[in-house]
Amino acid sequence: MLIQSVFAAAREVFSPALRRILWKSIGLTIALLVLVWLGLTKLFDLFLNDHHLSATYPIIDSFAFFLAGFGLFVVLIYLLPAISAIVAGYFLDDVAEVVERDKYPADPPGRALPFGQSLVYGLRFAGLSLLVNLAALLLFFIPGINIGVFFIANAYLLGREYFELAAGRFWKPEDVARLRTEHRGTVLAAGAVVAALVLVPVVNLITPIFGAALMVHLHKKLTRNPGQPLPLRRDNAVSIEKA
Repeated sequence: MLIQSVFAAAREVFSPALRRILWKSIGLTIALLVLVWLGLTKLFDLFLNDHHLSATYPIIDSFAFFLAGFGLFVVLIYLLPAISAIVAGYFLDDVAEVVERDKYPADPPGRALPFGQSLVYGLRFAGLSLLVNLAALLLFFIPGINIGVFFIANAYLLGREYFELAAGRFWKPEDVARLRTEHRGTVLAAGAVVAALVLVPVVNLITPIFGAALMVHLHKKLTRNPGQPLPLRRDNAVSIEKA
């Protein structure tokens, strides 16, 4: 189930139907990374100037270029999952519509989340991911543990975020939470695939589109299990409540 979803998502990322969305996603991701880079560089310069460290300790000048280069590059790697969360929240409905239409034409289509709600989803997970990855960054100089903590934390966070965004097109929030809990192992494994992609330079720019397509497929397969009691669709639930 998961392997089939991974290969299906990998094929679709570069498909003509998703190509325009992919380029827009990459463009937004790069723009956000550049903004973060400029912001961190500015903060670094202000710190050195405000504390007069360069004048007091001239050797700091020698390290400044290193810290502003490699050091900030490492920080960006740890911040990429949070940036991916924002981009995913913005583009997931576009990706889901294409995948659902092309691969599941006989199924009722999902309903796009309101822009405000999808933005809140993205910002909520981005904030949580930011806190977790900043904590993981503190372990950067502990070999073995640093990558392990980064990978496990992001496998959980990215799996949870992408699945909730994909399933939220069909189910009420409480039903989405129940589905995610009942299939926590599969969702975590899917999140691990996305987290592994984050670790690959350049390729990690496609993370939002790949993760979105992966979870759309996974959600479809999980909710098609004959033995799985399905929750009410979001639109049906609203109708029943009004009645």
